[in-house]
Amino acid sequence: MTAPTPPTPPFRDPHLPFGKRVDDLLSRLTLDEKTAFLHQFTPAVERLGIAAFRTGQEALHGVAWMGPATVFPQAVGLGATWNEDLVRRVGEAVSKEARAMRARDERVGLNVWSPTVNLLRHPLWGRNEEGYSEDPKLTSAIATAYTRGLRGDHPTYWRTAPVLKHWLAHNNETDRDTSSASVRPRVLHEYDLRAFRETVEAGAVAGVMPAYNLVNGRPNHVSPHLGRHLRTWAEDDLLVCSDAGAPSNLVDSEHYFDTHEEATAAALRAGVDSFTDHGTDSSKIVARVRGALERGLLTEADIDTAVRRQLSVRFRLGEFDPERDPHAVTADTATDFDTPEHRELAREAAEQAVVLLENDGVLPLAPGTRIAVVGLLADECKLDWYSGTLIHRSTPLEGLYERFGAERVSFAEGVDRVRLRTGDGRFLHVRPADDSPAETRGAEGALDPALIAGRTDLPPLTADATGTGTELSLVDWGEGVLTLRAPDGRYLSVAEDGFVRASADQPGGWVVQETFRLEPHGEGHLLRHSGTGRPVHVAADGLKVAADDADAEVFELVVAERGEDAVTRVAAGADVVVVVAGNDPHINGRETEDRTTLRLPAHQERLLRAARAANPRTVLALVSAYPYAVDADALPAVLWTAHGGQAAGTALARVLAGDVSPAGRLPQTWYADDADLPGLLDYDVIGSRQTYLYFEGTPLFPFGHGLSYASFGYADLSTRAGDDAVRVSFTVTNTGQVTADEVAQLYARAEEPSVPRPRRELLAHRRLTLAPGERAEVSFDVPLSAFAFWDVAHGRWRLEQGPYALLVGASSEDVRLSTTVTLAGDPAAPRPVREAGLDAADFDEQSGTEIVDRTKVAGDAVTPAGGGSGELLFRSCDFGPGVTSVTLSVAGGGTVELSLDGGPSAAALSPRTPTAGPYDYVELAADFPADGVHDLHIRLRGSLRLAHVGFSG
Repeated sequence: MTAPTPPTPPFRDPHLPFGKRVDDLLSRLTLDEKTAFLHQFTPAVERLGIAAFRTGQEALHGVAWMGPATVFPQAVGLGATWNEDLVRRVGEAVSKEARAMRARDERVGLNVWSPTVNLLRHPLWGRNEEGYSEDPKLTSAIATAYTRGLRGDHPTYWRTAPVLKHWLAHNNETDRDTSSASVRPRVLHEYDLRAFRETVEAGAVAGVMPAYNLVNGRPNHVSPHLGRHLRTWAEDDLLVCSDAGAPSNLVDSEHYFDTHEEATAAALRAGVDSFTDHGTDSSKIVARVRGALERGLLTEADIDTAVRRQLSVRFRLGEFDPERDPHAVTADTATDFDTPEHRELAREAAEQAVVLLENDGVLPLAPGTRIAVVGLLADECKLDWYSGTLIHRSTPLEGLYERFGAERVSFAEGVDRVRLRTGDGRFLHVRPADDSPAETRGAEGALDPALIAGRTDLPPLTADATGTGTELSLVDWGEGVLTLRAPDGRYLSVAEDGFVRASADQPGGWVVQETFRLEPHGEGHLLRHSGTGRPVHVAADGLKVAADDADAEVFELVVAERGEDAVTRVAAGADVVVVVAGNDPHINGRETEDRTTLRLPAHQERLLRAARAANPRTVLALVSAYPYAVDADALPAVLWTAHGGQAAGTALARVLAGDVSPAGRLPQTWYADDADLPGLLDYDVIGSRQTYLYFEGTPLFPFGHGLSYASFGYADLSTRAGDDAVRVSFTVTNTGQVTADEVAQLYARAEEPSVPRPRRELLAHRRLTLAPGERAEVSFDVPLSAFAFWDVAHGRWRLEQGPYALLVGASSEDVRLSTTVTLAGDPAAPRPVREAGLDAADFDEQSGTEIVDRTKVAGDAVTPAGGGSGELLFRSCDFGPGVTSVTLSVAGGGTVELSLDGGPSAAALSPRTPTAGPYDYVELAADFPADGVHDLHIRLRGSLRLAHVGFSG
């Protein structure tokens, strides 16, 4: 007899809703199996036919870390396109490549960790390249487009499952796992949460990744905002994946918890569902969860909640319905990788990302122009930490060769050509290698590219007593950080065995092994390797890092040619010079390392000065991951593009030639000087007047700026305020001679605000393509909620009644049309302090304070920064018919002093002795007679934390 076919379990029934199927599968898993699901690398459950699963696949601007893939412009470059349709198509291409690559290599994941929606608040942030904009509206628009492309259009099944990074208020690499961002409620709601919220509410986000840093004294991996805000924005379950190593940081570096069991339980209860820690080894996380269960810190229900969220994403990815999954790779879609369409899209994206900052008419270049292309990035196509491996490559030099002909283009890189001579007269020598093929870093793919080791199959450098040694190409990338390159193009690098070899095709890696410093020492220099921090010396078997400075070699730097001499030589004979300057994304400004200045490195400043001195028709093309402060007025033309991926050079050449009119727009303010910048750790964009929203100085180039080879006229502005929205319409006409794109931008400003509001704030934008003489009507329906602000006096969003300026133009400062609309709303009302009291963090203004955690679970308190003194101002506090006493909730030690309207002290309170710990709050009471409406000033001194102020009587 044939055995009866077992019934199909409900979790395998495609006719049932995902929720019921998840519940059924969850009920079949043992506690041990569910616990194992909490690590990034989820094991298979063979008895149920459940495959292994990995959260996390980097895909910021192409599939990363897994070998060759189409490389699109950096995220900040995609932000500069201001083009949602383009970015959606890029996301679609990336997700198709992820599916095709996974069909060949199961290590490629479909839970993609991108995009990054951290706002580019501070241009010295090392990860500026990963974000889209300093503006939350533009960021959410671009991020929504990218996630929609990544997700796909099917109503049920997702092509990939995007996870947004990095929750929350994360803009510094300096002390990134121990520093705390002090984020007042208005900044939290109006700025940092907003970019996440609008993207999640659009419906194409599978989850978020918390950031390494702390917010208001509490690590983001135990953020109460995950439950209070994030999970209220979406109908689907959202999967929260920790950042790598961050769960261990809760104990090891942050010392926020005493044990890993406590930390893991707290993160899980706060909403972290998948723990990325200890690489592929899940044993430590599993042991911590089991320990937390044994101690009663977790329940099985807590684990079920997290596993349910992961399973929800896996069902949406079609894992359990391969026959129904419209994104499953077939013979037709297996080739959705490096397609002609994707190559064309990479070129289109790179072209649209180019921003023309300045132009006195030298651009576009006329046919037949003799061009000198010079600079350290002129023949480079740089990748960053989150890039795939290039299949195709186009540098600015190659693009100009192709467009204008090699006979009309001359080139000088501008490196310093040097030799290094030891104290006994020998020169360093790069020994010839055998015919070993050059290896491209990361070409084979790696789940953790930080573990890719340097090459040891090539001979180390030696010291040659008989010859003149090897001439090396030296580049100073700023702050004394150097690279040295051999004549065959390979960079000097240090492998695990400590030897120095000419072995790397480019600088790279988590710890860059290709950078050095020349430190003055006696009559010469020490050559110190940055990656190990140790100087090099000449050993019997070759050049290697020394054990310490006592064993270091002292070198004489012999300069054969300065870079500016080569630049001068080629610049003088050209009609136009194009200086290509910028950064290497792995050096001085990257993940783990913030920049220290907006200035170009001195080496590149030398090259730019030399080019301008030799030929006044010098164009500066900045190729960089972030803004620079340059002397733009002294140059006839300046362009900027982020590192533009595989088609960067072709795109730049086509823009220079006028084949494409530039229409990229700056996604962040370019400041004129370092003095214009706030402190890197100052997250109060309102109080310290940051970004175009509040900055009151004169920027080098404003937010939204970008020029064109055409001109555009704006006219016919009309507005109509309805019950739910304001309709704004106007026309844009191409008044130039070439077809070009224009980015029409709509801003608003509250004209009679009761609190500090933005100078102007982006409401909407549209990128248009117009032929000469063509006219287009642009209309926006702006919801009234876009005009609201977070009212700290009442803990809610409030649309304030009164007039609002509507500003239409080509940038935040280039306003072409304006009008005023009067909106009905709620008038300002005083704080009902007699009934509700005051939460200390809900101040209107502050000086000298920072917000900290009230408890390890939730709530905020305020303390003087550094244990000194500070002041809080609460405007329009309504004491009603009168109060007679005040009660403070405080911890620590110090003094709280209260006064009304800036007058004399009305009460001063201090704990008799400092409390035992920062979370051991006590109540202090004192007489405090007051009635009516007053401004309340609270002065804090010492290490005291103030959580709440109550009034009675």
